[in-house]
Amino acid sequence: MQNIKEELISILTNKKVNLYIQPIVSLTYKNIIGYEAIIRGPSDSPLHSNTKLFSIANHFNLLKKLELITQESIIHRYASLGIREKLFISVNVSTFIEADFEQSMLLNFLEEFGIAPSSIVIELKEYQPTDNSDLMLRTALQYRDMGFEIALNDLDTSYSGLKFWSEILPEYIKINNHFVEGIAEDPIKFKFISSIQNIASSLHCNVIATGVETEEEFRTIEKLGITHAQGNYFGRPALFPLKHIDSQLFVSENPNNDYDPFNSTKPISSICNFIQPVSSEMPISEVMLLFQQNSSLTILPLVDNHTGTGIIFRELFISKLFSTRYGLELHGKKPIRHFIDKTPLSIDANISIQAVSKQLTSTMRNDTAFIITHNNKYAGIGTIMDVLEEITHLQIKYARHANPLTLLPGSVPINECINRSLEKRISFSVAYFDLDNFKPFNDIYGYSAGDEIIKALGNILIECVPIENGQVGHIGGDDFIVILTCEDWYHCCEVILEKFKNIISKHYKEDDLKAGGIHAESRYGEKRFYPLISLSIGVVDPSSTAKCKSYVDIADLAAKAKKQSKKIEGNSLYVNESLYTS
Repeated sequence: MQNIKEELISILTNKKVNLYIQPIVSLTYKNIIGYEAIIRGPSDSPLHSNTKLFSIANHFNLLKKLELITQESIIHRYASLGIREKLFISVNVSTFIEADFEQSMLLNFLEEFGIAPSSIVIELKEYQPTDNSDLMLRTALQYRDMGFEIALNDLDTSYSGLKFWSEILPEYIKINNHFVEGIAEDPIKFKFISSIQNIASSLHCNVIATGVETEEEFRTIEKLGITHAQGNYFGRPALFPLKHIDSQLFVSENPNNDYDPFNSTKPISSICNFIQPVSSEMPISEVMLLFQQNSSLTILPLVDNHTGTGIIFRELFISKLFSTRYGLELHGKKPIRHFIDKTPLSIDANISIQAVSKQLTSTMRNDTAFIITHNNKYAGIGTIMDVLEEITHLQIKYARHANPLTLLPGSVPINECINRSLEKRISFSVAYFDLDNFKPFNDIYGYSAGDEIIKALGNILIECVPIENGQVGHIGGDDFIVILTCEDWYHCCEVILEKFKNIISKHYKEDDLKAGGIHAESRYGEKRFYPLISLSIGVVDPSSTAKCKSYVDIADLAAKAKKQSKKIEGNSLYVNESLYTS
């Protein structure tokens, strides 16, 4: 242990500390808003690790001296690099509350290098327990009075608890990387951070998720509405600060580029409401005046450089502003960006209403409004109520045209779907399914038994054609139309034939199965033998559908293909000029 102490004393005497800088990014503005200064010992020293260096200094009661040395080094380096973004400096809570601790030392360092206190965020940490929380609170408030902003670090520690948080009202709260690691797969961590984000929103506090290492972690915290992040995913600690973050790192998983022709009648632009935006730098008092002058203004978008950076809701804004006695006096001169609770959802104007609805229900957020963009620029506001209203109208429309037996879309929505696919030049094939020998079966076994076979075929089609591969329609009686966008459409039809072949025997009596069919009257009243029900499929392949102008042309080709297929005995598949039988 003596050798370690000597190593520590050598580092302090010679000021042999290395400064590494890691960016802190805004998920709202998609840029760097500040840097955390991370102190480490010499690279060849057993005290190279930041944690070990400060832990050993604390053990030998040299923590105060280490902090003074590191603060001077950090401020000097910050000034020499000409950084304009905020600098986050860690201050140890235990040293922070000592009666003889000279707060003026930090101010002296800043004055020496010409740096304003408003550029610095004091980041509170602790290396040893203390019960002097009142003194800690008073000292923290003194730092704020000097012009510094405050960040609470390692929320899981005792002195960053909810009581201290609510009393000090820090500008930033850092979530320990333990809770961020693996959050995409851990529901407990997810709920924890979600609750912290909700509390932070009510206290006008920015949450910084630290230790973001993967794209999945980034996407999850963004969905929760977290506004700031730090971690190796965006940039590792380095001797020289990273100037810009790769814009591709901010790309979210959303449907903005996925136009779905099977579930769309209107783009989200159809419910876009243009509201004159304001800058996020507008003072809170002026925003209050806007709401007072316009009683019908319930939503106020914040836009900077054509990008939506926040949404202010009238009732929530007013309730927060006047939640304390001197709310307006305290916050009136601050920019309205301090009231941004979370990164707003931004959705391209061309995206279908159905796709937007799917996104809104999968983002794990309770947004009541979102930004609509055109060419990546602010175009207006959309609301959940408008989306729900359009979805309801669409459901009523589809229900009116759905087949009552299978509840699958009927000919009207299927024809609309074909026309949209042609308009968007999507490659697709169309398969027409028809049952052979179905009427005689109905006559002998009854309509209820016939309905069961129709429903069984519908279930096979739904099973074999998931929504990402196409759309199943029931256009009447025992006729089905399937639009197939998958490349293996031919194999898909083969699988359907095989599955139907395997289930049809379950609908016949044993004697009829042995006979291979039933005796029933023909349309002309003549008694004759009919084989077991089989399935005929007529397909219009993608190269043929691409040449068509509307569903009328395709319907004509599909009817001809089905007619050819029905000429073949047994389960059969006819594709334009080719055929397959089983």
